[in-house]
Amino acid sequence: MTNLEQISRWNRDLSKAIAALGTPQFFPCLIEAISHQVRFDYPQVWLYRRNVPPQLLYHEIPPSALASQVDEYLDGPYQEDPFYQTSMQQPRSKIYRLSRVALGKLEETNYYTDYYAHTGTVDEVVYLTTLGEGIVINLCVMRLSHQGPFTDDEYEALYLLAEPVSELLKTQSQHRKFAAEHLIQPGIDHQINQAFKTFGSSLLSPREKDVLELMLRGYGTDTSAARLDIAVETVRRHRKSIYRKLDVSSQTDLFSLFLNAMSCVGEAGSRDPLSIYMAPR
Repeated sequence: MTNLEQISRWNRDLSKAIAALGTPQFFPCLIEAISHQVRFDYPQVWLYRRNVPPQLLYHEIPPSALASQVDEYLDGPYQEDPFYQTSMQQPRSKIYRLSRVALGKLEETNYYTDYYAHTGTVDEVVYLTTLGEGIVINLCVMRLSHQGPFTDDEYEALYLLAEPVSELLKTQSQHRKFAAEHLIQPGIDHQINQAFKTFGSSLLSPREKDVLELMLRGYGTDTSAARLDIAVETVRRHRKSIYRKLDVSSQTDLFSLFLNAMSCVGEAGSRDPLSIYMAPR
């Protein structure tokens, strides 16, 4: 294909992607447009948020590879992913190649030995667009061993597409439905679940913490006893101890304290938000 034919193909494909903005067809159209310029495997679109596990927005990964490409990645290795780390450090570029981000030392990292070496990937490039501090969309294209790494010419071709690809990703994120489903709700859900798991942990015993979480989730004494496989009287005893240690006199007071401490969940991270909320200021 001549350069003129490639440009013409890109323009047609790009027009389709623009027409698909705000619809479920946007990511497939954009990935198809890139694939007509450079061949690659397993395209994926990830949403990275600081203090929230990554969210896979779209992928074209066969079922046989999902465990190694996605499930194992989300189990923890993502935190050591050079692309994830770059994304969380105010990236300046709109395209990165893994070998360059890792400074040629990828095979010396725990990320490589514990995870990446088992995925079959031999090269990887991502397009990035920053939506806000600590919020990044990452469109990833990779090469498996049967195709070999991207050549310098192929990487250059991908590099030339970085500006429009990044801008289109940002425009897609600005559509109301996308923002509601992927930017607002996941962050709220994560904070609430984090609060349920950590609230009161600095003051209560592990069993009291179990009882407290069920109280906050709305479970009664009988149901809590059944779920924890303990006696109803034991649950009541733990509840009295919880009220005393948290210095509240009713479930209404307890919920009020929980809601007030929610404002400190982000700052607390994996710690008890009460330890920050109740600290002298």
